[in-house]
Amino acid sequence: MARKYNFNPGPAVLPLSALETAAKALIDFQGTGMGILEVSHRSKEFTEVIEGATERLRRLLSVPDEYEIGYFQGGANLQFNMIAMNFLPADAVADYVDTGTWSSRAIQAAELVGKVHLAGSSKDEKYRRIPRPEEIQWRADAAYAHITSNNTIYGTQYQAFPDTGKVPLICDMSSDFLSRRLDVSRFAMIYAGAQKNVGPAGVTLAILRKDMLERCPDGLPPMLNYAKFLAKKSTYNTPPVFAIYMVGLVLQWVEDNGGLEVVEQNNDRKASLLYGIMDDDPDFFRGTAAADSRSKMNVTMRLPDEDMEKAFLAEAADRGFVGLKGHRSVGGIRVSIYNAMSVEGVEKLVDFMKAFRKNH
Repeated sequence: MARKYNFNPGPAVLPLSALETAAKALIDFQGTGMGILEVSHRSKEFTEVIEGATERLRRLLSVPDEYEIGYFQGGANLQFNMIAMNFLPADAVADYVDTGTWSSRAIQAAELVGKVHLAGSSKDEKYRRIPRPEEIQWRADAAYAHITSNNTIYGTQYQAFPDTGKVPLICDMSSDFLSRRLDVSRFAMIYAGAQKNVGPAGVTLAILRKDMLERCPDGLPPMLNYAKFLAKKSTYNTPPVFAIYMVGLVLQWVEDNGGLEVVEQNNDRKASLLYGIMDDDPDFFRGTAAADSRSKMNVTMRLPDEDMEKAFLAEAADRGFVGLKGHRSVGGIRVSIYNAMSVEGVEKLVDFMKAFRKNH
């Protein structure tokens, strides 16, 4: 079987070595005579899986001891609700910055629970950029501040994270988690759906500072209470065993390939290749994100007209490049270049783009 060059925005490309290991484990996991899908979540074997993944993540991100790591179901959408339910008291206000569809959903979820202050937004510019620091109005008395680090639909990304002072900063990193080096201590909470850079759909990772757990109200159901859920080491109910297993394999792949420093270098190279050809001929490959907000995970562009875009997608598919269609809400072309997409794959795509431009 010839594998495609997978530029899907999520679920996204995974390391081939991780897939090959998992394929074997589906039949026999570590000589147990059972597949990984059949192993009990209470077993010694799975305990080693989840603890191993957690230890690798701590090493890769240098996660301080005062942080808990958890594995949740329900995607980032559930986190939108849980964050407000746990950390937004009835008499408080939370700061949110709106930079696209997913941050808007986070705001809507929080508004069901309490009061939200819109600290900044780029909606009036169709989310083509991240608001500048001087444009964001943080409240000194906010219960927390929430941002979305990378916006998959609009191709924008925070180049530097904001300073919210003593207000706890919470960040949805679903689409750029583990793509670059990071100072975890700047955040009260980081959460990310795994299906971009860390594993398959079905599990969401969260890194949560322990003092935040003291804010969780007693009246919440245990599955929605961070303190009670994490007290059970993410096994309050049956966790997504296979998804967590895959997360561990992907984290191992990152470690085996030089860690986050090398990952970041590769991601910089891939983004540079794509933005380079766009900047060479901005009338043909027209970037939709402002230059100071360009994402290194999701590169978005428009071609001269929609017919040309359809031709581009069709010819690309014929050559094995898949997942390049822009989100239905904005159209155009979107190239998602997550960690497991090789530099070689992007080089081949750029060669195709040059040939397409010449032919059209």
